[in-house]
Amino acid sequence: AKALLGIRDELKLTVNAVNVLKRRYLRRDTEGRVVETPAQMFRRVARVVSRAERIHDPSADTRKVERRFLDVMTGLYFLPNSPTLMNAGTRIGQLSACFVIPVEDSIKSIFRAVRDMALIHQSGGGTGFSFSKLRPAGDIVQSTRGIASGPVSFMRIFDVATDVVKQGGRRRGANMGVLSVDHPDILQFITAKEKEGAFTNFNLSVGVTDEFMGKVERDEEYELVNPRTGQAEKTMRARDVFELIVSTAWRTGDPGIIFLDEINRHNPTPDLGRIEATNPCGEVPLLPYESCTLGSINLSKVVKDGEIDWDLLGYLTRTGIHFLDNVLDVNRYPIAPAKRMADSNRKIGLGVMGFAELLVKLGVPYDSEEGLETARNVMRFIEREGREASRELGESRGVFPNFDKSIWAGGPPMRNATITTIAPTGTISIIAGTSSGIEPLFAVAFVRKVMGTQLIEVNPVFEQMAKEEGFYSRDLMRKIARVGSVGSMNEVPERVRRVFVTALEVSPEWHVRMQAAFQEHVENAVSKTVNLPQHASLEDVRKVFEMAHRLHCKGITVYRYGSRSEQVLYTGEGLTTAEDEYSGGCPTGECAF
Repeated sequence: AKALLGIRDELKLTVNAVNVLKRRYLRRDTEGRVVETPAQMFRRVARVVSRAERIHDPSADTRKVERRFLDVMTGLYFLPNSPTLMNAGTRIGQLSACFVIPVEDSIKSIFRAVRDMALIHQSGGGTGFSFSKLRPAGDIVQSTRGIASGPVSFMRIFDVATDVVKQGGRRRGANMGVLSVDHPDILQFITAKEKEGAFTNFNLSVGVTDEFMGKVERDEEYELVNPRTGQAEKTMRARDVFELIVSTAWRTGDPGIIFLDEINRHNPTPDLGRIEATNPCGEVPLLPYESCTLGSINLSKVVKDGEIDWDLLGYLTRTGIHFLDNVLDVNRYPIAPAKRMADSNRKIGLGVMGFAELLVKLGVPYDSEEGLETARNVMRFIEREGREASRELGESRGVFPNFDKSIWAGGPPMRNATITTIAPTGTISIIAGTSSGIEPLFAVAFVRKVMGTQLIEVNPVFEQMAKEEGFYSRDLMRKIARVGSVGSMNEVPERVRRVFVTALEVSPEWHVRMQAAFQEHVENAVSKTVNLPQHASLEDVRKVFEMAHRLHCKGITVYRYGSRSEQVLYTGEGLTTAEDEYSGGCPTGECAF
């Protein structure tokens, strides 16, 4: 494996990666002191995850598997989701990223869901909910003859509880709230985050159907249905509701849209029910009590001599599937129904990060037909290799228990109901020192806020290219740090400027087309934000939503730069004071462990 990976034993991490690991991932003693190095963290994770081998074969050589897992992590070729890095080998032992919790129309169910959410957040996981079954505000409560307060009112309880728990103090509480577009309270839901500071622990998505989108296009009315009675309460002009979604998303970044019919056309276990919610970032549509166990391949690492090393990518794919399937067996779930569902369907989600850097190294612009084709080729390959790996595990370990109730019934013996997902990879991409998920470069230099700390980042691929091609200077780096982009800098060769196109320079159409290209070969869904410049129009947002539906995306999110006073990434004036910190305290921008 080492020969294929071409790795050495030392672990090299950027300063920002070290800072993130110290604050959030490395083990601490009772006094709060860090008592683990990054290399020890990876060893801890590899050791725990490899123990699953003995469940299936008591004589298995776990050390060999542990070494394989350790090599891909220490080489930063593959990383699992954050809870696995944080919790493997600890008292908590909860390794999944996110869960969907059902909310039925009763006080008992609502507060059971709040309790389950608190336990999951405490363990480092995020949660998603559909509130579509809750009766609307003003409806009758038969047991007391009182008046119902509606789903948005109850969501406040979830939001406040998340503030209190704070995901064990190491992760910001994360929730997804979904409401069906035909719920009588849909207008209140769409505008729930208009006031800055409201529902800060929630992403919101409107669940829309093909029928609704058709009525928008034809400018027809549609019915709002009381979920308690199943009766239509009133009708509304579909286009008016759609325009409210568009304008509110333009102003605040919320809500997004999830396309429920597209999601359920690809539901791997339709006999078990209809999917109505997703995890917090939308990349995993899940049934009630299902969870997502995720990991990502660093595509920036699979370029050799200007070409994709397909043998290496295949090795990483098979190793990633093996790793994630093992995680399911050693995981400690915070609530019993989640364990039952995970064991029954064995859903995993292998995805990618560093896609933008892969394109840069190949010399391919993100917003180009060649960029789209690269996306399809890479994800098609991962899907094919991943399914083969799941089939081999199915033969040796057995299929997932609901196999006969799934779309896979009668075919090859699949170990996992789903295998692919594109996650946002927010902090694990910092650890890997690469671009996040399938997003374009946010900027060639930018400030990233993580847990209240500002991290200054300059893209290392650009820095290396600038030095190799002879146009590097500290003055140029400072200049880039002030504006984020190289698009208008004549000191940078035009070919390099074209390849280093940034998120706000990529037109909305290309953002959506890239998401759709990946979705073609992803079984779950794709987390992607359509980053819009501050001057973007309502029409830009409207086109994004309509195009996402037309191209068979499962959901879509837009964010207009600067539309919130608090955002995770930003460029511009915030970088002008960072000139002396540009190298991060290491001459090469790297520190060795």
